[in-house]
Amino acid sequence: MRRPFKAEGPTKDGPRSNREIRVPRIQLIDADGNNQGIVPTDQALAMAEADGLDLVEISPNVEPPVCKILDLGKLKYQTQKKTAEARKKQKIIEIKEIKMRPNIDTHDYQVKMKAIQRFFDDGDKVKVTLKFRGREMAHMELGMKLLHQVRDDTQLIAKVEAEPKLEGRQMMMVLAPR
Repeated sequence: MRRPFKAEGPTKDGPRSNREIRVPRIQLIDADGNNQGIVPTDQALAMAEADGLDLVEISPNVEPPVCKILDLGKLKYQTQKKTAEARKKQKIIEIKEIKMRPNIDTHDYQVKMKAIQRFFDDGDKVKVTLKFRGREMAHMELGMKLLHQVRDDTQLIAKVEAEPKLEGRQMMMVLAPR
């Protein structure tokens, strides 16, 4: 026998409030922050309505659940402000890529190192990629030597997150700021 699909109602974010609290007794904290002890839920609802406020469940996982009389709109507004502030403060770390060749000239190398320095100052990680073409594949030690030189030159400002490794025709290493 096949049972029909029963979709659940829309999920609500935030704490349960007023008539959504379906336990017979609760631990009540009034609008002034005073603990009123264990009170029947319908009596707590009546107290909240008399003050023109809401009964909001603060700690649902304790026995009996802790509820507080407060303005639900104000609580939602404050939590929204807190999450927006937290979002504003977090920084997205990007991985910037620097591409080199094994037989790079000294001036070109210095330019690349300045770019790496700038990326670390911005707080980003740097992926150093070394591309090998044609017969350069026969001299892998030159590529490894160059990546070790990059690591040594950035030792004071960065730490190696991924050691140099060969993937196909390119060698890669990831550095992260200290």
